[in-house]
Amino acid sequence: MTFRRSAATVLAASAVLCAAAGPVAVAAPTPSPKPVIPSGLYGTTDPMYDGVFRQSLALLAQDTVGVKPAAKAVSWLVGQQCDSGGFPAFRADATEPCNAKTMVDSNATAAAVQALVALGGQDAVVKKSVDWLKSTQNQDGGWSYSPGTATDSNSTSIVIGALAAAGEKPGEVKSQKSRSPYDALGTFAIPCDAKTGGGAFAYQPDKAGKLAPNGDATAAAVLGALGKGLVAEGKDGGKKASCTQGGKPTPDMTSGNGAAYLATTLAKTGHLDTPPMPGAEDTKPLPDFGNTADAVVALAAQGGAEQARKPLTWLEKNSAGWAKQSGPAAYAQLIFAAHATGTDPKSFGGADLVKALNATGPTPESVRPAGDKDEKKDDGGGFGAWWIVGIVFVASAGAGILFSGRKKKNQQR
Repeated sequence: MTFRRSAATVLAASAVLCAAAGPVAVAAPTPSPKPVIPSGLYGTTDPMYDGVFRQSLALLAQDTVGVKPAAKAVSWLVGQQCDSGGFPAFRADATEPCNAKTMVDSNATAAAVQALVALGGQDAVVKKSVDWLKSTQNQDGGWSYSPGTATDSNSTSIVIGALAAAGEKPGEVKSQKSRSPYDALGTFAIPCDAKTGGGAFAYQPDKAGKLAPNGDATAAAVLGALGKGLVAEGKDGGKKASCTQGGKPTPDMTSGNGAAYLATTLAKTGHLDTPPMPGAEDTKPLPDFGNTADAVVALAAQGGAEQARKPLTWLEKNSAGWAKQSGPAAYAQLIFAAHATGTDPKSFGGADLVKALNATGPTPESVRPAGDKDEKKDDGGGFGAWWIVGIVFVASAGAGILFSGRKKKNQQR
């Protein structure tokens, strides 16, 4: 994903693109002076930069725990799609057609695909989005946040998750130069014998072509290399991750190497860090809750729940305040972490993540009874089987909350 991922918020996507991949063709949107929150949308902060992404994560997380969302919540998400098949971060008036100024992006589209596939009953919408994603694939096999810019590992990873969710084989989705998404991901992998960051993934090469380790990108790329989306099951009987050197990097190798980097990085404190906000008096790195949650999912998917135990425990003890401030995407990321490790999301460090997430949006149509883990999903008509890089900063939120999916920032970890 997230939006992996790491989800929750606050630097304009276009600003990230300008810094990481050169000038963007369109200007960044201006934050709404007074946020107008549609009745079907989750969260209370300005949706300008993250409306589709946080909605997608919320719906996907609800489905993961057996909650059937309100129909209007799903309708709002579907209504955000442009005729091209792509999704923007947010458009206030969905009755107006998208135009050249509408900033559609791969992250919002990939997150929406994963949510709508899980919900079911949206085959036509999903197909249009998958076709759009395929049409925006770069020649190196990967994706950028905004079409026409340089590939990054976060965007490539969340698109892999969307393709897999939609029933595609990501390795067979190739560019005109016969490059697959896995080929692109491999170019961001740092060799094990590197002086710093061995095993990690970079967001993008710097101007000199060098790769710098990035925790956010690594968590996203581990899942991408495994062909997994925002929701992933913990691997049974997985072995402890270690960095393997030699030969052509394969997806299995690079996912294991990335997991080894994450495990080593998390070993001391149990959490990943993020640089302080610009202008902050305290220049020390701050705990990055969203990326830590993404790392839990990645570690569990690659090597099993026990491999993710330390960061999971840290999140259980410390994430309540962050999630309350950050809103639906944050609750969703924590639910994904709980799901991947077999942890009860209704008793996560004393918090009921499901109840908290439900409270951020329209009242769900139904909630799975406590203890019922085998409830069957409705695969019939209607919304059917009910079931989140670049970085996006929501300026109006007033807090530096990072987006997981993986939305996602390119600062060095």
